[in-house]
Amino acid sequence: MEEVDDIIREFLAESAEGLDQLDRDLVRLEQTPADKELLGSVFRAIHTIKGTGGVLGFPRLETLAHAGENLLSRMRDGKLMLTAEIASALLALMDALRAMLRSIGDCGNEGANEYGDLISHLEWLLETAESEHVKQSTLPRRLGEMLIAKEAATPEAVDAALQAKAAGDPRKVGQILVSEGVTDAKTVVETLREQAECREDASSTGNLRVDVTLLDRVMNLVGELVLARNRILQYTGTQTDRGLLSTVQLLNFVTAELQEGVMKMRMQPIGNVWNKLPRLVRDVAVACGKRVRLDVEGSETELDKTIIEAIKAPLTHIVRNSIDHGIEMPEARAAAGKTEEGTISLRAFHEGGYVNIEIRDDGAGIDLTRVKAKALARGSVTPEQLARMTDREVLNLVFLPGLSTAEKVTNVSGRGVGMDVVKTNIEKIGGTLDLQTVGGEGTTLKIKIPLTLAIVPALMVSCAGERYAIPQVNLLELVRLNGDEGQEIELVHDAPVYRLRGNLLPIVYLDREFGHAEEQSSRATHIVVLQADGSAFGLVVDAICDTEEIVVKPLGDHLKSIPCFAGATIMGDGHVALILDVPGLARKASVMRDGSGAQQAAATTSVSKQGEQWLLFQAGSRARMAMPLSFVSRLEEFPADAIERSGDRPVVQYRGEILPLVPVAEALGGVEQRETGPAQVIVAHTGDSRAGLIVTRILDIVDDHVEVEASGSDRGLLGSAILQGRVTDLLDTHALLQTAGARCGSEGARA
Repeated sequence: MEEVDDIIREFLAESAEGLDQLDRDLVRLEQTPADKELLGSVFRAIHTIKGTGGVLGFPRLETLAHAGENLLSRMRDGKLMLTAEIASALLALMDALRAMLRSIGDCGNEGANEYGDLISHLEWLLETAESEHVKQSTLPRRLGEMLIAKEAATPEAVDAALQAKAAGDPRKVGQILVSEGVTDAKTVVETLREQAECREDASSTGNLRVDVTLLDRVMNLVGELVLARNRILQYTGTQTDRGLLSTVQLLNFVTAELQEGVMKMRMQPIGNVWNKLPRLVRDVAVACGKRVRLDVEGSETELDKTIIEAIKAPLTHIVRNSIDHGIEMPEARAAAGKTEEGTISLRAFHEGGYVNIEIRDDGAGIDLTRVKAKALARGSVTPEQLARMTDREVLNLVFLPGLSTAEKVTNVSGRGVGMDVVKTNIEKIGGTLDLQTVGGEGTTLKIKIPLTLAIVPALMVSCAGERYAIPQVNLLELVRLNGDEGQEIELVHDAPVYRLRGNLLPIVYLDREFGHAEEQSSRATHIVVLQADGSAFGLVVDAICDTEEIVVKPLGDHLKSIPCFAGATIMGDGHVALILDVPGLARKASVMRDGSGAQQAAATTSVSKQGEQWLLFQAGSRARMAMPLSFVSRLEEFPADAIERSGDRPVVQYRGEILPLVPVAEALGGVEQRETGPAQVIVAHTGDSRAGLIVTRILDIVDDHVEVEASGSDRGLLGSAILQGRVTDLLDTHALLQTAGARCGSEGARA
């Protein structure tokens, strides 16, 4: 009985793989219906499933497969051409067979559905597509199929030989064909040899099926071995016995080799996921009335099987979105000067311990105006916040829950459920997303994910007496501030920052985030510079311990909701250390913008109940100037060599755009006091105008209620007011940006 169960399990596994291949082959066959080799492959696959199902006692599966086999047989014989209707029916047959196989695996039977309507439809297609009754033989045609494929015999001659053998002729099919003069003995012998070689290849492919549960258990045991190796290495650090050290060194080597070998066993090509997409593209395109081609590159790129499983659903959703939202209708593409057939391109490649996946469509791109309208309508952002967002931040609003740019809800999309889940699922496995779009040209989504989640290199740090592991893929560099240098961490708008090579680096104190009591100390300050979703920040810890390979252990269900931890690991001394979820920690500390950019936008545009917020700065000889913080998008520092010229005006390349620069002192009729080092720039905006205001120094951000006094003849100023008890000139930001924007625009037109 156990042997029969093994046979059925083998049948289910092989049939599932065969159906996946059939999905791909049928989509290809629809594009090249005259491909006899491909058609023969499809027929043989269905024939194998039908035959094996019948032998194992699954008559309904056999009957269903037989209906498809009849249709494919006539197409293989050249009596029938593949049409879109036949292709859809055959793909429905694949789904039905897959459902039956799933039921056999779960319940031991084929299920209650006999698929009578589908069988009738397949039979109707056969009857209406042929002008005469076609008699189908269900006898095995293995030699005959090979002779027909080689055009050494006709289908009619093979049918006649099979019928003669069924009527009692003791001769073999090959002998009958030779005696009838259909083919020669040499061809039959060569074909029989090829048949034997194929059987031998099928029985000795060099591959061995291993149960996934067993593979996971082996991986867990290797993880435990790695932990034991780490403990032994820790204890032998002070040993001098050469024999012991040599043995430990051998153990270390063997463990590393075993670990690498098991990791390779778990690796699978991403093509295992991509192979299911041609069918998806075909079905969704037909449902949407569009023509779409799928191009893939790098399908051999390998990932850990856990990662493979985790990205199946996100990739499927992204491709569906690309077809439904991105690719235009054929007539719209033609009107835009494009080919009527759209293209979705998938590309995968390894880079720096990550796998990069790019999904690109050549559609219309994402309409940012519609994204803004949808976000406002849902109340996801306020008009003030939206006015301060860059195009990139607006684009990332599509990752907000419930936001969809679809004009109507369809079976494909439009419910606003999906892209937020895609982002969440990718970030759960330590990945990041980067969305780019160009109006009229298309959209590209770049995904970066780690190769494996089982055993990863990590930096060990300590804080408040506890140890934590930081995955090295998030690590940029380490900074140590000795003694009083810790005072170099400054406060800007109550947020700690550190000037790292001229750039302001947001600082997060790990002890504060976890609610530990702060300790005042003159000891060195350790800053771990991390990267999360393209944003860098510094994490202050008590001490930096070491780097080592850690075995990732999942957290219990009651801890999974904690956003700052990605798992746990057992250290060499047997203690447990939590693994930090760097993106989750960054979001908790509000140093990384979420998908909408709303969190930071809200932080920078909040208005005090006591008065408005003002940015204080110095510009040339004017020691104190101010402008409403509501006009400020960002504070930046640009190195001197990054500033270029457009006509007679300075500009800088900023976030994919050309940002005009306005020296405030010169604009106010004074002389700019040039200082060495990077230029201090206030990225400001009003309405549709945006420019970078070059100032001498940023002073502070204050909350105060002001009463403006007229400035007289001073151009570029609203007037003056008393801020923090001192007279301060107020910049006319709107007028300055309007002038700068008009001049820059005219120069850009002349250029």
